[in-house]
Amino acid sequence: MTEERNHSEELFKVHKTVVAPGASEVVRLPVGALPTGRQILMEAHVFRAVEPGPVGLLLAGVHGDETNGIEIVRRTLEEGWFHNMQRGSIIALPVVNVYGFINYSREMPDGKDVNRSFPGSSRGSLASRVAHAITRRVLPLADWLIDFHTGGGRIYNYPQVRYSPGDEGSEQLAAQFGAPFSVGKAPIRQSLRRVAQEQGKPALVFEGGESLRYDAFAVEEGLNGLRRVLVGQGMLGGGVSGQPFLRHDFPRQGWVRAPKAGMFEALPEAGAHVVKGQELGFIHSPYGEKLAVVSAPRDGHLIACNRAPVVNQGDALFHLGYEGEESL
Repeated sequence: MTEERNHSEELFKVHKTVVAPGASEVVRLPVGALPTGRQILMEAHVFRAVEPGPVGLLLAGVHGDETNGIEIVRRTLEEGWFHNMQRGSIIALPVVNVYGFINYSREMPDGKDVNRSFPGSSRGSLASRVAHAITRRVLPLADWLIDFHTGGGRIYNYPQVRYSPGDEGSEQLAAQFGAPFSVGKAPIRQSLRRVAQEQGKPALVFEGGESLRYDAFAVEEGLNGLRRVLVGQGMLGGGVSGQPFLRHDFPRQGWVRAPKAGMFEALPEAGAHVVKGQELGFIHSPYGEKLAVVSAPRDGHLIACNRAPVVNQGDALFHLGYEGEESL
């Protein structure tokens, strides 16, 4: 982990608000306006313990339709997790992409993806301006961060964390989180995780469930993992609950794609272990003919599954994780 700073000896300022040790504040960051002129504000919920310690940054709703991530952060606020911390500080942003959340959309109104817009610009697109607000006003205060996501585009993600291989701090966070699946993958260019890594801040992405679909299992796994991190960081006391299944770490992954277009029938659920040659699903013609059998190319675990009933040739159907060194 990176060396934590003594924030009690610094001016802990989020946007224009100074937050004292032992205090909590809701800071509203202006990120734009609707065409009607109504200002759009991104809320940052800031909590500080009396005793100094690490500063954790929790984000959700970077993609506005990824509601399970939003629900995880919302639950921590509703249940008052951070009011009696033993040490350190938490900055929680439950809904980063307010525009997308309002419109049930992954992207901004201009079609741009916030998580491909970092570090952002105060003069750029709407997505770039939101990214800039986080990069300039919030990220500098953090010692580590977790970005909570949900599967997008009809993809169901089994609860998992994504960390940066070779980044000791990121690997340690993944171990503390203890998700059923851990996926080692270099961060994407212009993503929040990439910018955090460049600034020496350990970062995780949590993925669980499907966009615009509430999934209690994914939410609980996200909450349990976050509590384990906070206890491991010495920020929360007490034990941890909801220990995960045997943890699997996947340094290699690959997609199984649709060999034909048609109606898709999946067989195993996300999270299942499959063996080479096992039937994963079928693709049918809407006129009665079975067009293709989809089989596992290798032994592995199903990290994610496509739940779309109709697919095109080449569509991603199953995301497989491999515990060895092989990949597709």
